[in-house]
Amino acid sequence: MPKLSALIVARNEEARLPACLAAVAFADEVVVVLDRTTDASAAIARAAGARVLEGGWELEGARRNAGIAACTGDWILEVDADEVVEPALAAEVREVIAASPHGWHTVRVDNYIGERLVRHGWAGSFGTSAVPRLFRRGAKRWREQRVHPGLDWQGSEGPRLSRGALAHYVDRDISDMLRRLDRYSSAKAADLLASGQIGTLRANLRRVLTRGWKSYVSRKGYREGAWGVLLAFCTAAFPLLAYLKARLEPERHRPPALHPAAGAATSAAMPSPEPPR
Repeated sequence: MPKLSALIVARNEEARLPACLAAVAFADEVVVVLDRTTDASAAIARAAGARVLEGGWELEGARRNAGIAACTGDWILEVDADEVVEPALAAEVREVIAASPHGWHTVRVDNYIGERLVRHGWAGSFGTSAVPRLFRRGAKRWREQRVHPGLDWQGSEGPRLSRGALAHYVDRDISDMLRRLDRYSSAKAADLLASGQIGTLRANLRRVLTRGWKSYVSRKGYREGAWGVLLAFCTAAFPLLAYLKARLEPERHRPPALHPAAGAATSAAMPSPEPPR
C-alpha cells in the first residue's frame, strides 16, 4: 500500500486545528506547517503525533512548497486547518492511491459560512467548490505568489473523487467574510505591485461585472438566496479592491524586498525527513 502524507498549513489556528488533525488520523504521516504562529498550535500538533515545521514565509506558494518538500509519503493530501476530511472522502482517498496511475485528483469542497452550508456561487477568486489536493509526491508545485498562487503539475489529472468532501469552515460570519476580502485584496495588491503590472481601472470594472455574473448566474449563486448575493459581491469586488489598493496606496501594499533567508524554516523545528521510499 502506498504511503500517504497529510499536509496541514496553518497560522494561529489553535481552535480549529484539533478537529482537522483528528480527521486526517487515517494518513500514515501528518506534517503541520506553522507560519509565524504565536498560539498553541505547535503543541497541539505535536500532541497529536504530527511532525511540525515552524518558520516565516512571505509568499504563500513558498510556504506550501516547504510543506510538500517535508512530506515523505508516496501521495500527499493537502488540507487547510479550517477544513475537515469527511470519513467517506478518507475511505476513497485510500482506495484511489492504491490503484491510480495519475499524478493528481480533485476533491469536492463543502464551504460553510458559520453553520450555513453554501454550495453554489463559489467562483475561484473568493472560494472554490473543488480543489486538486490529492497528488503524488513530485507532481505539484505552487508558484511564488502571496494569494491564490498558480500551480505547476507533472503527470496527468485523474477522475474527481466522488464520495465525501472537505468540509471547509471558510468564514465564521459575514464580518469574518468581509475581513477575508480585505486580507485577500491586500495580498493581491502586493502581488500586482511586485509584478509591475497592476492593470487598468477599465479592465477591473469589467471584471466586476463578469465575476459577479459568474458567481451569481453561471455558478448558480442565486440558489442560495441572499447568501448568493453576498458571495457574488465579494467575488466581484476582490480584483477591483486589489487594483485600487495597488494604485491608490502603493506605499502601504508594496512588498518588502525578499532576502535569501526569507521564508526559511527554523532549523531546529523538524528533524530531517527520511529518504524517499
